[in-house]
Amino acid sequence: MATHTEVITPSASRTTPALVRRQSSSHSIQKKPWQHNHRPSFHSTNSRPDPEEIQRLSEHISRQTTRSSHRRTPKWYKIRWFKGIVDDLKRRAPYYWSDWRDAWDYRVIPATVYMYFANILPALAFSLDMFTKTHNSYGVNEVLFSSVMACVVFSLFAAQPLVIVGVTGPITVFSYTVYDIIVPHGTNFFAFMAWIGIWSLLMHWLLAITNSCNALTYVTRFSCDTFGFYVAFIYLQKGIQVLTRQWGLAGETSAYLSVMVSLLVLGFAYGCGVLGNSNLLQRHVRKFIEDYGTPLTIVFFTGFVHIGHMRNVHLETLPTSKSFHPTADRGWFVHFWDISVGEVFLAIPFAILLTVLFWFDHNVSSLIAQGTEFPLRKPPGFHWDIFLLGLTTGIAGILGIPFPNGLIPQAPFHTNALCVTRQVVDEKARGHIVRVTDHVVEQRFSNLAQGLLFLVTMSGPLLVVLHLIPQGVLAGLFFVMGVQALEGNGITQKLLFLARDKELTDATDPLARIERRAAIWVFVACELVGFGATFAISQTIAAIGFPIIILLLIPFRTWLMPKWFRDEELRALDAPTAGTFVMESVGGAYGESGESTPSRAGGTSPPDESDEVAVVDDSLERGESHELQSVLANKRSSPETASIATRRTGSHGETARPDVGMTRRSRNSLNR
Repeated sequence: MATHTEVITPSASRTTPALVRRQSSSHSIQKKPWQHNHRPSFHSTNSRPDPEEIQRLSEHISRQTTRSSHRRTPKWYKIRWFKGIVDDLKRRAPYYWSDWRDAWDYRVIPATVYMYFANILPALAFSLDMFTKTHNSYGVNEVLFSSVMACVVFSLFAAQPLVIVGVTGPITVFSYTVYDIIVPHGTNFFAFMAWIGIWSLLMHWLLAITNSCNALTYVTRFSCDTFGFYVAFIYLQKGIQVLTRQWGLAGETSAYLSVMVSLLVLGFAYGCGVLGNSNLLQRHVRKFIEDYGTPLTIVFFTGFVHIGHMRNVHLETLPTSKSFHPTADRGWFVHFWDISVGEVFLAIPFAILLTVLFWFDHNVSSLIAQGTEFPLRKPPGFHWDIFLLGLTTGIAGILGIPFPNGLIPQAPFHTNALCVTRQVVDEKARGHIVRVTDHVVEQRFSNLAQGLLFLVTMSGPLLVVLHLIPQGVLAGLFFVMGVQALEGNGITQKLLFLARDKELTDATDPLARIERRAAIWVFVACELVGFGATFAISQTIAAIGFPIIILLLIPFRTWLMPKWFRDEELRALDAPTAGTFVMESVGGAYGESGESTPSRAGGTSPPDESDEVAVVDDSLERGESHELQSVLANKRSSPETASIATRRTGSHGETARPDVGMTRRSRNSLNR
């Protein structure tokens, strides 16, 4: 059959909706790439298209596409001001009231008590260190007040209320290093620290409104393990320094007794942690020993030194001051104007270093507290928390107290204490019963309550009790924190793997799948070099610059190490610090398979309303071995449910959080 084709002229194409209209045809001719809407078609059954016209149309389409792409894609140097903060608030605000309702749970009580002792004991040890090295400028009350202020602000307003905030080991190094630099020149220490806090406040706010936390995409376990290794050795160093000072303060007898007591504290407290994770005794007894073993050890050995002949030995104790009063002879409000203009601007480089330290330290604490091992449901908010951290830094400077920030390892300890576990049958372990984490009680009350307990501790009677604690006991506490931090560090785990017999190594270990064993050695060597450089500079007058070395670990891991290692080796040796659910608020995790794109404003998209697999029975909060109950429990073994669970598993083994954005009906089922 003959085919008749009508060619549309350019003038007619403006009013004709189609490019080519066929009167009758037995063959359908598809539109070619050069045929653009609203432009004439040059296709004909009897002629081929003009190459020059095709080239002209292709260039025109390319220009239009490029122009449109440039309009849609923001340049890297174009800052979307306040976007991160706004997105954090949009994501987290709907969960604010549930953060308080969910606090009506049994797990909140032991978590509050446990975190009070886990936080106050290191704080007392740090206060002793700063009291000595700042010549009574900072003491117990300053450290306690700093923790109170930070806990109240972050528990009430933070987007990540599970993160415990207080005085850390690195900030003690920063504080007495500043003291050693400026005080010999006659500068007012408290006024200078106040201006460091004020400048740092402005810098924190600038980082928050410019979405700087998106750089957390590149923070992996490499940087976190190296920094954690450094913090662990700082704890061990502080314990040794406390003991060596005893020879000059109270004589040899007191010093040797302090060494003995510190080692006993280390042995008993560490043993309580080991027993709590073993299969000895009843489960409730093990849990009690794990939660309260360390504070009971401190109490016991505080009285132990008064038994028998030991009561005749004078031991140096924790120095305290009057209740609710600063250690030095001053008021709580610092006269920050009692300083020269030159010294005001001299505080800027110190503020930059403090901001760098806090940006890394606090964000790493937040990442670890929301790690892949914790099945969290509520979204994070890094940008808003950095904004709040700037506020607390400025307030701390004006009040003359140490600057607080996220605590390691207390922050992940807090999340772990709020975990609800259930017992399941491990088929790979011949049917043995194992405990797995079902969910986390995400609320604000435990953080607020332990902070208010710090305020009570500043009262007169409790300060008298604190004054009874021997310094040797505090040295043992430093050892406990250091050993526990080393035990759970990734560098330690890799060193233990390298020390094991190859024939007896578990084949399921990710490191066992690495063909080049030398790659593990080189990776660990890089981590140890980073730790060594940070620790070495901390021992000099240049210790104020150690945050820069810590920050340089991020570009080193991002740009240099991929040139030395294969992709499969880096996937086994390193991983994102937190799961996809947490990292999506800062643009995704570096090194994940697939392209990581920043989350849209408004947070994560809610799941289907019928997704009730995530609805759990809160009777599990007692930590007992109940069966996980669900409205659709009978469907858990169905293929559909299995496919859902498979899709929710991330590339690094973490489980995606299915119930972000749960409906009111589903959330209420979590409340008794």
